[in-house]
This record gives sequence, C-alpha cells and structure tokens, in this order.
Amino acid sequence: MEKTTLIFIGIVACLVSIASAKSGIATFYTEYVPSACFGYKPEGDMVAAAGDELWDDGEGCGKTFTVKCTGSQNGAQNPCTGKSVKVKIADQCPGCPSTIDLSREAFAHIANPDAGIININYEEHK
Repeated sequence: MEKTTLIFIGIVACLVSIASAKSGIATFYTEYVPSACFGYKPEGDMVAAAGDELWDDGEGCGKTFTVKCTGSQNGAQNPCTGKSVKVKIADQCPGCPSTIDLSREAFAHIANPDAGIININYEEHK
C-alpha cells in the first residue's frame, strides 16, 4: 500500500510539473555585461534576457527558469539536444521576437546554435 501511494504521488508531481511549463520561443545573444539587472557585475554564462512579458517592468530581474528546446522554429531539422538548462534573467530584450533570449552557452546546451531560433518549454523556479 505504501509503495502504491508513493508511486501515485510521484506521478502526480510529474504531471503538475509538466502542466506548469509554458511554451515560447528562444533566441540567443553574446554580450552579457553590462546588463539591465546587474550592471557590470558578471552573472556567469547561464543567463538570459527576458522578452517583454517575462521582463514585466523589471520584475523579471534575477528570476530563474528551466528551459527546454521542443523543436525548430524555422522548419529546419530538429536542433534540440534533449537537455534542459537553468538560466537567470540578467537583462531585458525589448521588442524581441522571442520569449527569452538565452546566452549563447545556454542555447548551445539545449540546441544547435545554427538554428538561431527555437520553440521551447520554460518554467519559473520560485
């Protein structure tokens, strides 16, 4: 009985995690400093610039997200590596065509950079 309950709880937790992920679009950039959130303080390579919705008038600064590639945005062969990456919002990407503009290193972790733009699922860590 206890094993069945634990398995059921595990399945529900996975489903809740999947259900809370949102879909969007990712691109990448290469100049991380200075940033709108941290000025000239480097925050490492696993950073991102938030599109207008995630930026939310600066409220997005410092938030962390797990991002996973789900496919090509431009119809090219699937660029996804099957991995996910955790990034911190360090900057704003005003008027970006993407939901999130990943550092080149973060983008390369989840997809071939030659794709340039990809479909993603992302989830905020609270």
